[in-house]
Amino acid sequence: MSRRNSKAIVAIVVGILVVSAAVFGAFILARNVFVPSNVRTVEDATTSLARMVNRIDPMTATPTKSSIEYSEQQDTTADELPELDSNKVTAAATTDTYAEIWCSPEKAGSGTDGWMRELAEQFNAEGYEVDGKRVSVQIRNVSSGLGNDYITTGKATPDGYTPSSRLWIDMLDAKGIKCDYVRERTVGNVAGFLLDKKHYDQLVEEYGAADLKAVTEATGEGALTMGYTNPFTSSTGLNFLVSTLQRYDRSDPLSDTAVEGFRQFQTNVPFVALTTVQMRDAAERGSLDGFVLEYQLYANDSTLSKSYKFVPFGYRHDNPLVALPDIGSTKREILEQFATYCDENGAQLAERYGFGGMDSYKSENPDIDGATLLAAQRLYKDNKDNGKPVVAVFVADISGSMDGAPLRALQESLTNSMRYINSSNYVGLVSYSDYVTIELPIGQFDLNQQAYFKGAVESLRAGGGTATFDGICVAVDMVQKAMVDHPDAKPLIFVLSDGETNTGYDLSDVDGVLKALRIPVYTIGYNANIDALRKISSINEAASIDASTDDVVYQLKNLFNANM
Repeated sequence: MSRRNSKAIVAIVVGILVVSAAVFGAFILARNVFVPSNVRTVEDATTSLARMVNRIDPMTATPTKSSIEYSEQQDTTADELPELDSNKVTAAATTDTYAEIWCSPEKAGSGTDGWMRELAEQFNAEGYEVDGKRVSVQIRNVSSGLGNDYITTGKATPDGYTPSSRLWIDMLDAKGIKCDYVRERTVGNVAGFLLDKKHYDQLVEEYGAADLKAVTEATGEGALTMGYTNPFTSSTGLNFLVSTLQRYDRSDPLSDTAVEGFRQFQTNVPFVALTTVQMRDAAERGSLDGFVLEYQLYANDSTLSKSYKFVPFGYRHDNPLVALPDIGSTKREILEQFATYCDENGAQLAERYGFGGMDSYKSENPDIDGATLLAAQRLYKDNKDNGKPVVAVFVADISGSMDGAPLRALQESLTNSMRYINSSNYVGLVSYSDYVTIELPIGQFDLNQQAYFKGAVESLRAGGGTATFDGICVAVDMVQKAMVDHPDAKPLIFVLSDGETNTGYDLSDVDGVLKALRIPVYTIGYNANIDALRKISSINEAASIDASTDDVVYQLKNLFNANM
C-alpha cells in the first residue's frame, strides 16, 4: 500500500471518529442541556420537567380491566402476614417443656435492647421445674402491632405476649381474645416527644408549657413541624394518636370535636413515618422540629439526649405480660415463674438499659377501651389527610433484570395492597424499561379504576434496560398535571424496582426537580440495590422498603394505611 493511500485511510478513520463523537456528544447534550444542576424554584423545576418528559416521549397503553373479587375488598387476612420464622428467636428454649413469649424489640434484641432476652437466658440456666420437669422460656422478637395481627388472624399464637403497651391487649380483648395478665408491668417505660431547646423554649414562652396541648396547638397553627409513627404498627404512634384525640375531647375521643381538632393538627404534619429510623433521619436533616420516641431509646442515644428535651405524653409503656387463652396450667405456671424471676433479678439490668427512667410519670389520660382504640385507627385512616385526597402514581420496573420472580412479586404486592388505598384517592400506573409507558392515567380509585389498575398490573411483562429516572419524570409530570384539578391533594410516588439504572436520566438530573416540587418518592426494592433506592426516597423524607423479605405485602399494607 502506498504512503498516500495510508494517509487517506487514516484521515477517513479520524473523520469517522470525530463525527461519531460529535453525534454521541450531541445526544448526551440533548438529554441534559435543559436539566439545570441547581434547580431552585417550582417554576424552574416545572420547565425542566416538561422538557425532559418531551424528550422521553412516553407511550400510552390501552388499559384492560380485570375482575375485582368481593374478598379483595376485605380487611387483613392471615395470608398477608409474614411467616412466623421471619421473626427471630433471640433466646431459645433449653427444655422440651417451655413457654414461648412474643416480646417487643426494645427488650428482645441485643445490647441495651436485650433486657428480657438476657433474663430469659439466665432463667433457663437456673433449672426451674413444674411438676418435677425442667422448664424454660423462649423469646421471639415480634413487634407489638405485628404480634397483635398474628393473634387476631389466628395465623400464629404464642403462650405469652409482652407488647410495649397494654393498648394492644385491650384491642385483643375487644376482638374477643381474652388474655390473662401475668404482670401488668414487667419493666417501666414512657412515650414522649423530643424537642430541641429552641422549640422547647418557644413553646414554654408562647403556650406556657411544652406539653401535648402546646405541641398539638403549635402544629395545628403551623408553628411546629411534628412527626410520629404509624399507629397501626407502632405503640408510640398509637399512643400519640389516641392521646391527640383525647386532647381535643377527653370525654369522647371519637366525637366531631375530636375529629375536627385532629384534622387541624394533621394538616401541618408533613408525613407519618413508616419506621422510627425514617422519622429520626428526617429530624437529623432538619425536616422535623419534633418527633415521638420511647424514653428508653432516648436515654441510650447520647446524641439525642444532648440535642433534645424529652417530654412524656399519654399512656405509660410498662410492657405487660399476658398469657393467651387455653395454654394450659403448665405453661401458665412457667410464665408466672419467669415473671417472678424478672421481678427479683431485673431491676439493675433495667436501669442500666434505660428502662424505669421516668417512673414518677403518671398518665392524665382517661381510661380507654379496645373498641375505642380500634375505632380510632379507622378514624385515622379516614381523616389523616384532613378530607383531602392523595394523588399517587405507581412506577413499575419491567426491565429484563425484573423478569421472573421479581416481577411476579411486584405484581402480587400491588394487587394484594389495593384494598388499603382509600377509594377517594386518585391513582395511576407507569411502567418502564428502555422506554416509559403510561399504563393507566390517573383517575379516582373507585371500583372501575381498581379494575383497570389490576388489569394493567397483571399485563406487565419484563424485558430491556432500566430507565428508572425516566419513569419517575413521567410520574411526576402526571402528578403535577392532576394537581391542577386537585390543588389541595397530597402528591405521592411509589417506585417498585431492583434499583439498577442503566439508561436514560440519572439521579443528578432529577434530584433538583424532586426537591423543588417536594413530592415524596417511596421506593420498594425487589432483589434490589437498596442503597440506590434509599437515595431517591431520602430526597423528600419518604421510606424505602426491601421487598426481598417475605413480609413485603404486610409492609406495603402498613405503608398504604399510613399514607393512602
